[in-house]
Amino acid sequence: MRKGRCSESGRIYHLRTSTARREPLVADLFLGREVVAALRHQHQQGAVLSLAFVVMPDHLHWLVQLRGDTSLDRLMRAVKGFSAHCINERLQRRGAVWQEGYFDRALRAEDDVRAIARYIVANPLRAELCGDIGAYPLWDAIWV
Repeated sequence: MRKGRCSESGRIYHLRTSTARREPLVADLFLGREVVAALRHQHQQGAVLSLAFVVMPDHLHWLVQLRGDTSLDRLMRAVKGFSAHCINERLQRRGAVWQEGYFDRALRAEDDVRAIARYIVANPLRAELCGDIGAYPLWDAIWV
């Protein structure tokens, strides 16, 4: 864990990580769905409450509330490890899928969680990957 990083159960975090070398690996819908499956697995296991996410071709944004004794490092290792294994298997290759590390920002009480979720899911619009968020398949939010 980097200096200053802490994991607090019940706290909401905006997490972001990029693919290795910013390679647009998950531009492929089926590879993107492997990432979504890894995120949903953590939610279903009770490690987090997944509030919003978007899987972009070369990075991932995820808004979560930590649950139980889950740490950010353990969470991100699990998501990146599981999805990397599935992606490499599907591509019949080996090697890094994700960059080392990740970005995290703990939300404060005064932060507007829904506004942050809207910012996250609007990424494909800003990147001009689609004209309507409903046309982009790799996102979700609990407020939909």
